[in-house]
Amino acid sequence: MQREPRYNPLPDSLPPRGVHREAAAAYIGVSPRKFDELVADGRMPPPKRIDARNVWDRRRLDEFFDKLPDLSAGKTSADADDEWNFRA
Repeated sequence: MQREPRYNPLPDSLPPRGVHREAAAAYIGVSPRKFDELVADGRMPPPKRIDARNVWDRRRLDEFFDKLPDLSAGKTSADADDEWNFRA
């Protein structure tokens, strides 16, 4: 049995500001498990807590994603690890 699509009161042009774990992971292009690792080691922001629900701020995800190192020509992944100098 297929479920009805969930009603979304936001227009398509206005994405939600807060997203759940799976959506946050998909937004940055990784699996939920990898996303958990990135949050645990500080490469992605911690969630906000709304009652019993964890919600990630899409703007904070953008900020942290922008700070991830790029692998540019001539650099190895070890060099990129050395560039990683910040925490939330």
